Amino acid sequence: MTVTEIDVTALQAEALLTGKPEKMIVTYWKRLRRHRLATASLIMMGLMILIMVAGPIILTQRSYYNVSKGEYLPFTRDTQDLASRNASPSSEHWLGTDELGRDVFFRLLVAGRLSLAISFTVVIISQSIGIFIGSVSGYYGGRVDSIIQRTVEFVIILPTLPLLLTLSSILRNLRISFLPPEWSQAVVIIVILSLFGWTGACRLSRGMALSLRNQEFTEASKAMGMSDLSIILRHIMPNTVPPIIVSATLALGGVILLESALSFLGFGIQQPVATWGNMLQDVQKDMFTAPWKALYPGIAIFITSLAFNYVGDGLRDALDPRLKL
Repeated sequence: MTVTEIDVTALQAEALLTGKPEKMIVTYWKRLRRHRLATASLIMMGLMILIMVAGPIILTQRSYYNVSKGEYLPFTRDTQDLASRNASPSSEHWLGTDELGRDVFFRLLVAGRLSLAISFTVVIISQSIGIFIGSVSGYYGGRVDSIIQRTVEFVIILPTLPLLLTLSSILRNLRISFLPPEWSQAVVIIVILSLFGWTGACRLSRGMALSLRNQEFTEASKAMGMSDLSIILRHIMPNTVPPIIVSATLALGGVILLESALSFLGFGIQQPVATWGNMLQDVQKDMFTAPWKALYPGIAIFITSLAFNYVGDGLRDALDPRLKL
């Protein structure tokens, strides 16, 4: 072996010893990028959220000629042009108008804001509740675990849709004084959907907690005098997050579909507040005169749900500890 070869080998060994380990977030991102559909879905969702946030702000700075009033009016959610009802797409109304002469494109963006806000809020609340209850169940085991799991099973076997329809019909007229009407209705829907959406996260986190409660770091924490609540919050729950992230991403699409179904059936958020579901409901009576109006909220629901599912599929592969680069 030559001197040069020895030096090269030594340098390579030194590089391996002194090189900084790659951060886990960078590793996860590299794995996620290899999932092309998930990456495309992330870009699509980013563009949709950007358009929904910035679109109404930009449109309110513009105005269009209102035929019924004979003047230029700014775009708003409820501005009506009764002389241009069910109009086809044009340069002023990019997606046409509805049965009351309201701009469909503006209402679609505003509806998307509310639908996505409800979906993200429901998932954050329900998954957080599920993680905590599941961690408590798995950590303590025994009678506590048995009581919690029987409760979870009871909630799972309940007929969800009839209960959602019943609760929505009872609570939909509830008004919260310090909130505007659309957010008052949204809070009711969020509470109702969160009541039934925590069981999946609870079972996932319980399974992780059962395997973590006898690990060395848990025993060391007990020996150091940490309380059970501190161990659950600081050690058990953070270690259950990766599979919950995947579950939460997949649940986002389901919440959007469920909220849209409630609004479509007339038990969700009511007009004039716009959501994708009640926009579809309004189209029913105009299916033979203006069928194109059903495409816009339907395509928005389809693309959003599909994107969330692909992102969840990509995250599942990225966070899998058995996957090697």
